[in-house]
Amino acid sequence: MRHHRLLVPGAAAACLLLAIPASAADATPGAPGIGDSYYPSYGNGGYDVSHYDLRLRYQPKTDRLEGTATIVADARQDLSRFNLDFALDVSEVLVGGKKAAFKATGDHELEITPAAPLTSGRPFTVVVRYSGTPSKVVANGFTSWLRTPDGGIAANEPESAWWWFPSNDHPLDKATYDVSVAVPDGTQAISNGTLQSTSSQLGWTRYNWRSSKPQATYLATLAVGKFDITTDTTANGLPVINAYSKDLGDNAGAARASVERSAEIVDWESTVFGPYPFDALGGYVPNVPTGYALETQTRPFYSPKGFAKGANTSLIVHELAHQWFGDSVSLKDWRDIWINEGFASYAQWLWSEKEGEGTAQELADYTYASYPADDPFWKVEPGNPGAENQFHDAVYDRGALALQALRNHIGDKDFFAILKGWTAEHRYGNASVKDFVTYAEKVSGKPLASLFDTWLFTPSKPAAAQARAAEVSPAKAPVRPKSWQRIQDTHSAHGR
Repeated sequence: MRHHRLLVPGAAAACLLLAIPASAADATPGAPGIGDSYYPSYGNGGYDVSHYDLRLRYQPKTDRLEGTATIVADARQDLSRFNLDFALDVSEVLVGGKKAAFKATGDHELEITPAAPLTSGRPFTVVVRYSGTPSKVVANGFTSWLRTPDGGIAANEPESAWWWFPSNDHPLDKATYDVSVAVPDGTQAISNGTLQSTSSQLGWTRYNWRSSKPQATYLATLAVGKFDITTDTTANGLPVINAYSKDLGDNAGAARASVERSAEIVDWESTVFGPYPFDALGGYVPNVPTGYALETQTRPFYSPKGFAKGANTSLIVHELAHQWFGDSVSLKDWRDIWINEGFASYAQWLWSEKEGEGTAQELADYTYASYPADDPFWKVEPGNPGAENQFHDAVYDRGALALQALRNHIGDKDFFAILKGWTAEHRYGNASVKDFVTYAEKVSGKPLASLFDTWLFTPSKPAAAQARAAEVSPAKAPVRPKSWQRIQDTHSAHGR
């Protein structure tokens, strides 16, 4: 049967317009950075990624990684060329199925020139074939790939993707992920989201993971090694997957006693912050020498040192709070780190209150009293701390203090409505400190710029009168809350 298509003149013209490719004369290169104020070379301009499909093969004995990344994106301008952030060796690049020219520039830029310019508004696909030894690759003077006795780990902030997949490496460009990893039989591969399937062939086992919700590149993780894996489901049916290196030594028991409470903690945090935003949860503890933890999406990374003093549920509370504040609602610019860390730290204060180990008010009073006016702590502005102070104690403690000041100023009803409404309004998106101030003013009906200037943007200790106005100026020296030291230990767990 022959099919006839009738096109009216307007529709025909529209089709012809869609078919016209970008001309070489009109196309321009995408920017080699997305425009971040702290890290101007991170991310890239000219396109937006919607999905990463990563098919990898990793040999733990040699730390050899081979991969093919398929990246689905949309052009945001007529592109003559564009960049990806990447630091391993590339053997071939295809754009739209055609071979593209490419070259490495700087520490982590892969500059790609397609066979023909890309048209603004149209989708395109990039295939990158690559290999390398991630632990031997140094970019900007460091590596984010952590070797273990039986494998390797990709987990760091604000960058970790460069060492295992090419990307548009900035939280502004979130995407969904399929991560498929082949490892020698007897070894496991852990990543974000849900485990779709496993299969074995010729001595290799392939693990297929899927992240179905938007995810920032630094929140993507890969852990290869020999793990004890526990599985469960929450009361709402979400899969819980936790993994522990088999050689954690004396920290093994405390790690399990902490991470195995993840489902309980998420259930509680859901009552405070609103529905859990993802389709899986858990955590993993590899045998690494580092001391930090990281809120890798759905499956936070914990170093064994986080449990060296015993069970540490406060650390779990912090990283799981990030699933709302930092993962689902991500920062627009790295100067907005307070909307990640201030809120995750305040979650610990609320957990302390729930557990009877010190109320949020007592923690606020003690924080204010603990640092004299000439302490460098007060020089750091949590609302814009600078790249060198991004993980400073002030971003955590003073950041949480700002939220208690807000709570006291507007009352519990509006404060907790703001926490839930904020995570709902910006779910799977990006936001800034300014956006939060605007939202809090809208919900509370009160002008709040002065309050936030005092607690987030003033490089000095708020005066006694300002502290009294925020109800965080105790009449006498406060007693240290039981939870104080454990919460402080979390700050060191975040030191990069």
